Amino acid sequence: MSTPMRREQRGLVPELFDWLELPFAALRPPAAQPIKFEDYIKDDRYVLRAELPGIDPAKDVEITVSNGVLTVHAERRDEHRDQHRSEFTYGSFTRAVSLPPGSDENDIKATYDKGILEVSVRRAGREREGKRIPIESQSRQQKKS
Repeated sequence: MSTPMRREQRGLVPELFDWLELPFAALRPPAAQPIKFEDYIKDDRYVLRAELPGIDPAKDVEITVSNGVLTVHAERRDEHRDQHRSEFTYGSFTRAVSLPPGSDENDIKATYDKGILEVSVRRAGREREGKRIPIESQSRQQKKS
């Protein structure tokens, strides 16, 4: 069993409390999102990939977009079996992600293969470059008056 690494050193006392709390960690709801995302830009498309193993995408996944926000809603249904133990997560899961500027909400494609949902959105144009705003000095304005 591996132990998560810490990014910051908080001192000995808080670390001791973490060790004491460790046996009870399984009783808390998971802090991580049940749908894991990764995204990147490929050619002229924004690509979002989601891990969704063990679902039927036709029945159990809904993808919506509104006002620049892409939402993935999925449901993993519990299969009743005579099982001794299950660490699988069942139920409804929803995650939303803001689309990059310039995304075309009318050109979205989704595929599902081997437990991975892939959604791609065409980027309509390049992001506008920022405009530099000149700063006027108060002393210059007073001289003009």
